[in-house]
Amino acid sequence: MFGKYVIIGWMETAKNKALLYLGMIKISHSVFALPFAFTGAILASSGFPPLSQIFWITVAMVGARSGAMGMNRIIDRNIDALNPRTANREIPSGKIRITDAAVFTFISLVVFVFAAYNLNPLCLKLSPVAIAVLFIYSYTKRFTWLSHIVLGIAISAAPLGAWIAVRGTFDWEIMPLSIAVVFWLAGFDILYALQDIGFDKSHGLHSIPQRFGVKQALILSRIFHFTTWSLLGANGIIFNLGIVYWAGIFFVAGLLIYEHSLVKPDDLSKLNMAFFNMNGYISIAVFVFTAITVLM
Repeated sequence: MFGKYVIIGWMETAKNKALLYLGMIKISHSVFALPFAFTGAILASSGFPPLSQIFWITVAMVGARSGAMGMNRIIDRNIDALNPRTANREIPSGKIRITDAAVFTFISLVVFVFAAYNLNPLCLKLSPVAIAVLFIYSYTKRFTWLSHIVLGIAISAAPLGAWIAVRGTFDWEIMPLSIAVVFWLAGFDILYALQDIGFDKSHGLHSIPQRFGVKQALILSRIFHFTTWSLLGANGIIFNLGIVYWAGIFFVAGLLIYEHSLVKPDDLSKLNMAFFNMNGYISIAVFVFTAITVLM
């Protein structure tokens, strides 16, 4: 009986610890990048790639994203502790120790490199480049308002990396989709940064909202997202995708328009809905409509 309670207690502790780490890396935000990775894989294979490739692409994505978030949380721990919005995050609040977060981050990046090794030689060779970009991003807001673009470049590795994972080559055809992800991510990261304008100004941090103000930031975000939509159209032309894909692109346009209707210069109350819900729907929509088109 005593052993039973010990096991139950250990399982509860393990569950709580896992939830802490999942919270630290914002696992729910995986919905942003993972569908684009699958989109790149489908386009590369002109259908569904082998299950083994899907498995290792997924492992690589999870490892890279977990490692990136771990690095970001460790590097930003002192800034997060000063910001009321982020002071309760796992590291500044003391829920996760820095050494434990560092071990978690190291293991995650090892998993990423191992997955790249199991995909193909080019993926393995490029894995240090991906890690370097992820590392550099965490410091960019300390010296440039272009940090949103750098984050977009990091996330654009999702479709590009999946393409290379399937084809084993770097090809120009996938670049419009990858660049579309750059501007899509940068566009909604600008919206996310609106909530920290005051803090960024007072602590010498850089962002487009901090540099140009709320109204100009909203305009730039809209320009970025129009660029995204245009590049998604170019992607459809390059791969000769059919009417279902184009229906999906117009559906995405509707989601982007609705996203921006939620955020106004004098009303940021719906910012979280615009940030999480709409962009999750957008990435999933691109994947679903691309998959249906390719299969048809």
